[in-house]
Amino acid sequence: MIREALQYIVSLGVAEIHVENGQSYSDKKLHLLEEPTAAPFKVHTLSGLVDYLKSSDLDSKDPKIVHVVSPTEVRVESYLNADKERDYFLQADALIPNFRFDNWYSTEEFNIKLQSCFVKNDDRDIMLKVVGNITEDQVKTVSDDGVSQAVVAKVGVASVGNVEVPNPVELAPYRTFVEVVQPESDFVFRMQSGPRCAMFEADGGAWKNEAIENIKEYLSAALKEEIEKDDITIIA
Repeated sequence: MIREALQYIVSLGVAEIHVENGQSYSDKKLHLLEEPTAAPFKVHTLSGLVDYLKSSDLDSKDPKIVHVVSPTEVRVESYLNADKERDYFLQADALIPNFRFDNWYSTEEFNIKLQSCFVKNDDRDIMLKVVGNITEDQVKTVSDDGVSQAVVAKVGVASVGNVEVPNPVELAPYRTFVEVVQPESDFVFRMQSGPRCAMFEADGGAWKNEAIENIKEYLSAALKEEIEKDDITIIA
């Protein structure tokens, strides 16, 4: 405690600079007086980001970097200032629906999520037919070879039969900005008694690279004039 108090008292004194062997040393720790940086403005669409960059009040300012950080985040930054820091002008965060992969849903909730969180395609429609025709007593009769499943489901107005659960399925969840194409990827679709359904990602995250590339292509087209004038650089 006494030692810390003495160190604090010493630190209040004026720093002295000493030169040894051509190098300068200080007897106290010096703190750099940093230049202030801009606080970011936030939007939730790529079109909002483009409108910001095309606004007339930016014409006289320095060139900017548009950094595609992830499928759900894009930043507008400056080049490095004297303190090796960047002004951070704007951040676009995508608003996407919530779907919990690797979690089990009831068939009713899963049906709703399929329709609200995924782009319509053939595999999605097949899954809706299977899930929509399963009842609690029917799903108990199930065969499973570790890859594909078969469950007892309604196949007509008054009949039931074995229906193979599609697996793997190729789907396009809403996982990035709505202005760009949602990447399709493979998923493992499983069912269990309850009845309950779950989806597991099976592409190793490759969709993220595709989504980032789609965002870059969208911004490159929307900001073509600014890029040609070297006002903007896009990094993905």
